[in-house]
Amino acid sequence: MTLDPADQRGRAETFASLHEGPAFVIPNPWDAGTARLFTRMGFPALATTSGGLALALGRVDGANQVTREETLANIRAIASATHLPVAADLESGFGPDPGDVADTIRLAAEAGAVGGSIEDATGDPSRPIAGLDEAVRRVEAAVAAARALPFRFTLTARAENFLYGRPDLDDTITRLKAYEAAGADVLYAPGLPDLEAVRTVCGAVGKPVNVLAGGSDGVTVAGLAAAGARRVSLGSALARAALSAAFAAAQEIAEHGTFAFSRGMLTYAEMNALGAGSGEPPSAGGSPPA
Repeated sequence: MTLDPADQRGRAETFASLHEGPAFVIPNPWDAGTARLFTRMGFPALATTSGGLALALGRVDGANQVTREETLANIRAIASATHLPVAADLESGFGPDPGDVADTIRLAAEAGAVGGSIEDATGDPSRPIAGLDEAVRRVEAAVAAARALPFRFTLTARAENFLYGRPDLDDTITRLKAYEAAGADVLYAPGLPDLEAVRTVCGAVGKPVNVLAGGSDGVTVAGLAAAGARRVSLGSALARAALSAAFAAAQEIAEHGTFAFSRGMLTYAEMNALGAGSGEPPSAGGSPPA
């Protein structure tokens, strides 16, 4: 399904404007069903997750095992399942050259995304992070492709040091500043170790900063917002939460022959209602923090 151009422009303007206000949470569905669920929970926008998609496909994330075509199909399914803006996790752009990155931005927009992220990880264990000059050229290509679209595509540039064993905050900030100068709309350094690092990054750049949450129950949206975050995403955390629940349930059955996991579980009717896009979300607990 291709989005109506007017609908996509509206989603794009909504998404861009969210970054001008208070901090908001953007959850990461990994398929159409979870996109429907998170839409019904009251979040203002959604973002795809390469980790969640890799999990659903039985692949390893961050190792170039998921193709661009599979990623685009996932974007299309999620964008078609919601009325909300959808941003796309486009990994490192699916190709060795800046032109490949530009093509990926255009194709993601055609699939229904109104924003997307490009990272400086390579997927190559011998060289996990691209050199700065190379990474900047790729961001520049992404920016040029985004600006050529007929709507306001919000481009996020990611510095991946902390996810790949390079806990160098100074280099991370240098990279984010370079990506900001290259024209990125949003900056993102997943895996920052604590609120002080978040505060340092947010204070060092002039563009909105996305922060990855979900790895520690001691971190709150309010705390991240106070540290300067404008957008809070969850990456693969919700997909891993779902997998953890399925693993625990299967383990209980295999080891004990019991079904206690079924207590508090969505009923079959509730599941079908969610799939049909009708009714209220079970145990919604109110709107998420924004």
